[in-house]
Amino acid sequence: MSKFDEMMTKYQAELKSVSKSAVDADMLTKVAKGLGPSIYLKDASLVSCSDQSELDRVKNNFLIKKHGLADSPKLDEAIKAVCAEYNSRNKMRAVFYYMLAQKLGLKV
Repeated sequence: MSKFDEMMTKYQAELKSVSKSAVDADMLTKVAKGLGPSIYLKDASLVSCSDQSELDRVKNNFLIKKHGLADSPKLDEAIKAVCAEYNSRNKMRAVFYYMLAQKLGLKV
């Protein structure tokens, strides 16, 4: 099993434990591939909901730059909702982005 496949298995298991809906494996794979090698780095692979600069980075880099969304309170609300819903101390970035994309109805 490749290292990427191992990460995908971890992500799917994490999503099953925190989300009530079925996992869209294709979408999760696209999100993970879009993150590139950062998924293998300890610090870069996690999202800290207690760090406002981290949440701003998620909004600016993933939602605004990557998906072309306009900055609005709706984006901040979605990020806060995912932080509340993803009830884990170590929030995996790929899982966090997947949940955020699902919440906002983004096509990845």
